[in-house]
Amino acid sequence: MIKDRRKVLETIVNPFQRFLQIEAAGGIVLLLFTIIALFWANSRWGLNYTHFWELHLTIGVEDFALSKSLLHWINDGLMAIFFFVVGLEIKRELVVGELSSFKKASLPITAAIGGMLLPAIIFIIVNKDTQTETGWGIPMATDIAFSLGVLSLLGKRVPLSIKVFLVAFAVIDDLGAVVVIALFYSGEMHWNYLLIALTLFFVLVLFNRADIRYIPAYMIIGWIIWFLFLKSGIHPTIAGVMIAFTVPLKRKLDVGTFRRRMDINLELFCPEDCSDEITLSGEQLDSIDNMEDELNRVQSPVQSLEHTLHHFVTFVVMPLFALTNAGVVFKAAEFNDIFTQLSGTIEQSLILGKVGGIFLFTWLSVKLGIGVLPENVRWVHILGLGFLGGMGFTMSLFIANLAFLNSRLLDPAKIGILVGSLIAGILGYIVLRMSLKKENSSE
Repeated sequence: MIKDRRKVLETIVNPFQRFLQIEAAGGIVLLLFTIIALFWANSRWGLNYTHFWELHLTIGVEDFALSKSLLHWINDGLMAIFFFVVGLEIKRELVVGELSSFKKASLPITAAIGGMLLPAIIFIIVNKDTQTETGWGIPMATDIAFSLGVLSLLGKRVPLSIKVFLVAFAVIDDLGAVVVIALFYSGEMHWNYLLIALTLFFVLVLFNRADIRYIPAYMIIGWIIWFLFLKSGIHPTIAGVMIAFTVPLKRKLDVGTFRRRMDINLELFCPEDCSDEITLSGEQLDSIDNMEDELNRVQSPVQSLEHTLHHFVTFVVMPLFALTNAGVVFKAAEFNDIFTQLSGTIEQSLILGKVGGIFLFTWLSVKLGIGVLPENVRWVHILGLGFLGGMGFTMSLFIANLAFLNSRLLDPAKIGILVGSLIAGILGYIVLRMSLKKENSSE
């Protein structure tokens, strides 16, 4: 009985542990590519950095061609895959994860709301009635990869409950950022394209209701929806999240039945007296086909896609995005402008706004009886996690590109994001390291 319970526990925990390990490693790769981008942009090859990303790539022929710069293909195309995976993660968390019930979700939801509202309010107050006011959405997001990367530096002293809480409110942050982008950072609307896209989206919803699990069908229609969103004026990455929500989550086969059928197929494949021949028999080939079918039926399409794409997004899409967008050119003539105006506001919003909003709303949630602190989590940990929440980076850079179309504003914004995220990460690491070390020494 104990062994069975342990197996069940491992089935639940191990995927999450793998998620944490991938994200933590991804944070290190992301940092490396950010450094490369900054070095490249400010080296003697700096002009090549700018010109390279402006090179155009055309896909298609004649009237059915789409021509965009490499920068746009990465920010509008590859990042749609990033948002698709974000959508898969959000759906999984809402249905079966840490956000699947009010009791589980109440605390991270309130923490995320505070972590989005206060930074935006600080930014709006400081930049009210100025040309930089449109950047209010920049400090609202949390970069899961970077924040988990910092947590990974603390090793085994970090309780799993702290990691789960961080991921939960970061996922809500992502959802909030998606809504903000859709409502406030999209272009002029072309309703004919949008109506066709929404019709195709409704087709995918019907696929889901009919339990159609053929993933290529979702992908083909999904890329058409992405193209129509691109033409409609709504940022095309939003299509990624919408499509993710139509992918079926339920499995067709329970674990117990899967185990029994696999045992039967393995027995058919190789009885006790089976011999190892150069070629397989017809029965063995049939057994392999059966096992492949069982493997497909026991997997949720959402989890299967998430597992397949997670490495690609973490180690290809996000590093490419960092390499493309993090390269800020430092010029002596613009030094004061970069470090004292827009960037300073973003830094304050990311550091003070995030930690203040997350801590205050979490405290109010507990005091009002809406939520309960997770096991092994103390208020000093919430303070440290609040600082880690200020590591906006990927989503913040993404929104900055939408908010500011010229480098005179975009470069200071990027500096604010980089410096603010760095300081927030260092402060979060210090607070958590001191508090966790103190607790360990007292045990």
